[in-house]
Amino acid sequence: MRNLRAILACSSAALAFLPTIASAESAAAQPAPAPQDRSAPMALSDIIVTAQRREERAQDVPIAITAFSGEQLEQRNVKQPQDLYGSVPSLVVGNQGQAVRDVQSYSIRGQSTGFLASPAVAIYLAEVPLPASVNFNLQGSPGMFLDLENVQVLEGPQGTLFGRNTTGGAVLLVPKKPTNKFEGYVEGTVGNYDLRGVEGAINIPIIDDVLMVRAAGAYRDREGYTRDLVWGKSRDDVHYYTGRIGVMFRPTERFENYLMAYGTNSSNNGAGHIHRGWNYDLLKGVGFCSDTTPAPGLGVSCDVYRRQTQIADQIGPRQTRNAVDEFAKIKNWGIVNTTSYDLSDELTLRNIVSYQKLKDEFTVDQDGTPIQQYDTFILNNRFPNFPISGLSEFGLPLTPGNAYVNADPNFNLPNDNIKQFTEEFQIQGNMLDKHLTFTAGGFYYNAKPDGLWGRHNLNYCPALFTGLCGLGSAYSGVTNKSKALYAQGTFDFGAVAPALENLRLTAGYRYTWDTVSGFASSWTPNSDPTKPGTVVCSSDGATPAVATALADCRFDAKLKSKAPTWTFGLDYKPIRNLMFYGKVSRGYKAGGLNTYAVHVETRTFEPEKLTSYEVGFKSDWTPGGIPIHLNANYYYSDYKNVQRPAGDYNSVTKAQGAQVLGATARIQGFEAEASIRPIKAIEIGGNISYTDAKYKTFEQVVLSPAGQIACNSTVVGGVVTRVPQGSVADYSCNKFQFVTPWIVSAHATLNIPIPEEVGELSVLVNYSHVSSQNTSPLSPPSIGGVPVEPGVLIEGYGLLNGSIDWRNVGGRGLDVSLFATNLTNKLYRVSNSGVFQTLGIWSELYGEPRMYGLRVRYRFGG
Repeated sequence: MRNLRAILACSSAALAFLPTIASAESAAAQPAPAPQDRSAPMALSDIIVTAQRREERAQDVPIAITAFSGEQLEQRNVKQPQDLYGSVPSLVVGNQGQAVRDVQSYSIRGQSTGFLASPAVAIYLAEVPLPASVNFNLQGSPGMFLDLENVQVLEGPQGTLFGRNTTGGAVLLVPKKPTNKFEGYVEGTVGNYDLRGVEGAINIPIIDDVLMVRAAGAYRDREGYTRDLVWGKSRDDVHYYTGRIGVMFRPTERFENYLMAYGTNSSNNGAGHIHRGWNYDLLKGVGFCSDTTPAPGLGVSCDVYRRQTQIADQIGPRQTRNAVDEFAKIKNWGIVNTTSYDLSDELTLRNIVSYQKLKDEFTVDQDGTPIQQYDTFILNNRFPNFPISGLSEFGLPLTPGNAYVNADPNFNLPNDNIKQFTEEFQIQGNMLDKHLTFTAGGFYYNAKPDGLWGRHNLNYCPALFTGLCGLGSAYSGVTNKSKALYAQGTFDFGAVAPALENLRLTAGYRYTWDTVSGFASSWTPNSDPTKPGTVVCSSDGATPAVATALADCRFDAKLKSKAPTWTFGLDYKPIRNLMFYGKVSRGYKAGGLNTYAVHVETRTFEPEKLTSYEVGFKSDWTPGGIPIHLNANYYYSDYKNVQRPAGDYNSVTKAQGAQVLGATARIQGFEAEASIRPIKAIEIGGNISYTDAKYKTFEQVVLSPAGQIACNSTVVGGVVTRVPQGSVADYSCNKFQFVTPWIVSAHATLNIPIPEEVGELSVLVNYSHVSSQNTSPLSPPSIGGVPVEPGVLIEGYGLLNGSIDWRNVGGRGLDVSLFATNLTNKLYRVSNSGVFQTLGIWSELYGEPRMYGLRVRYRFGG
């Protein structure tokens, strides 16, 4: 109630104060938007997209594409990628098993960005791929949705026209470019959880039609919704500022240069992982606890671990208790320059060059308890500064006087620190009276370390030694280089015969050469008392001196790959507003370097390839003057060497690591979206998609002496057996990772009739429902009815969002919006740790509770 009263008070002040400012403006500074023509024929919104590297109506592009205008993004309060989840067919967005909220990855039609792999769905800003981290599924940073013209989600392989080869699709963030108008806006936002935001943009024509500048910036701060009882902090908070400036230079009608620079700095208190349980069989097996009286110095009663779970259940899913003071920092900036020159009315040369940097630093406590069982990333002295005995209330009956002393206050390396350079040269053509359009060019990509990467971790620290275990250390650096030549064109057979008008053939081909190279070095302190001052290398079991640990534990690797990708399709318009299309496309994604390898055999992994077949139609109808928009498609994909990340364990070095496995699969599904305006005041729309993904083969030779649980495990006496070392584990029965089979969304917009001089008033209601989602690459939730990996199957849920928008209040350029997400305050899970069988821990992340607020925007100029 305190927050609600604050919002109402702020809204009253804003409504009283801002019109006064507006009334003092000159007539020349009045808002740009003209009053809506209420006598105009009914119509649905039409978005111009660049899915084929040229401007076209979305309905004229023969591929599955969902686009949102800048106004629609504002109305839906889309500020981050996860806000799109449920509103786009076959699109799953989330942190996908990563330990940080800011890491939000896109998965389309079953193609997701695997850990350590290049993106399956690439994100582009101003036609340039955003830098992607290696240790997380992170592309770009928060704040990327600032001042956008539109967002376009392209589904299916994108390997012939866009910079990075992808098997799943692409997300295009199109910034608003400078125009020849003086205009802009200033916006303020307040909401619950102490949400505070300021945003603005200004467009200035410096030289009429020749030199124009547009600058935008935003600041956003919000308290977290998960309370850390140990540290007295809120986790899952938001705190960032971002800015962008664009300069358009057009000295002649044929020459244009667009220079864009952006930057974001994000810093928050990390994610609030909620503890759910332990794998007691594993803990007992390694001697961490016992249900009998443990031998001196060998462990504690398992009741100590049970107490952690009991406390977590008591405090609920909005509170946690960390041994580590989590934080998340991301710095991301870049410069993009696009030059276009019209050689003639039919040929255009384009050059797009960019330089970007991405640096991320995280500290993570993923078990959500004061025990140091799964503290994966640790920087600086981020442990409690009070004695362990002070945690007795949390169920840790440890020796009084002990303290968390296993920190390294001098360690401050980033998890990723990348500088990325891209260069793309194009020639675009429009010939034969627009019956032939084509784009051809070359692309170069180089992403390499801008300094050393490193991390400390604390995994498998027994409860008895909490705060005392030695830190694991790791250093790495990875370089990704890619070169490609490509060409794609569309030919309308109307150039041959008038009867064949609107029958078009699209064909594209690309050849790509990729090189991934780098090094990794990781070790843990040697617990052998006869070898003091030594370490154990994670990958090969050697025990060199501490002073030379980085060099002696290091391995280097390089992987080269090359492949053609192509697309071939036909589309036909029998009538003006109906298009049928069919196409077949090949997608390819480079292999990679596994910096978490604990075995020689897993240091690199191979590329993946996908062949997709798709048929569909796009249509617009106006029966009885009522506009109806209906699109639908069916696709089938053959997926080879699917890059699937999984945990790994070296029994010699006792090191936890990761591996990337290859599988084959087939994926099929359908997507449909529709909208209708039955009367001028109401627009109703929605979409539905179904993704059916199944493995054909998914096998692995078991490297761990402890064996692995897989689909070919059996149940004996209520216990799941393990596939032994040296045998082949079969995982093909598992559900596809990060796939939501059913996604259903519906929205309705009501334009409330009010006098034109008062403004425009509308109400938006949006409901989306997603079915269950598997988050484990290997372990199925259960075998023969016996639980294996609890919590990996995230239950489906539905979210209700809404907004009330009053635009151009009193004709003075003032917009006021009340918005709310998760109106029913649904409690839902969004992620699972997925390490129950490998690290013995089960923890989860939950989605945002009800969020609401008030946004006031003042527009000027025009």
